[in-house]
Amino acid sequence: MKKEIIEWAECIVIALVLALLFKTFVGTPTTVKHSSMYPTLQENQRLFLNRTFRTTKRMPKVGEIITFEAPTKVYTELDKNQENPVAVYENEVSGIRNKFIYKILEVTKKSYIKRVIATEGQHVEIKNGKVYVNEKELEEEYLSPEIYTKSEVFNDFIVPQGYIFAMGDNREKSIDCREIGCIPLEKVEGIVVFRFWPIYMMKKF
Repeated sequence: MKKEIIEWAECIVIALVLALLFKTFVGTPTTVKHSSMYPTLQENQRLFLNRTFRTTKRMPKVGEIITFEAPTKVYTELDKNQENPVAVYENEVSGIRNKFIYKILEVTKKSYIKRVIATEGQHVEIKNGKVYVNEKELEEEYLSPEIYTKSEVFNDFIVPQGYIFAMGDNREKSIDCREIGCIPLEKVEGIVVFRFWPIYMMKKF
């Protein structure tokens, strides 16, 4: 009996370790909790995230929908710096237990879901209700026709190396890189692959 209990315990531990490795480096489900990506995504829809880029170091592509750790600072027009439009993270977790809960289990972590608009080295301008990348107007078929894109904070800058610039499709209801700055690649959590719930709205991205 004791031997069987030990064997079962070993199997459970191995299964948990494998599940956590899969969740961290391969993929994991997530739930949409806000309306910042409407109408592309709606609240309570379930998505599957690809996380293989964490090992391949592939930069997310323009147009892809990603999730990333929420920065701790929201800039204003008074403290913006167009020469250094980067997100600030001041919530470093200490202690092995707390790091495990925050970074692996992701229980206490706050995340955003947005669409990649520009990547490192690209020049972004937001003017006249439109977005321009490298002086060319960005074609955004995924937006509702009445959407007017504006920004009083970061609106004319170059995305730094190792960073990405992302915005929500629901521009007027989205807190994104226009106010929080560009996101470092190491803070990106996943790339949306497909929506699997509700089943009738299943879709690949």
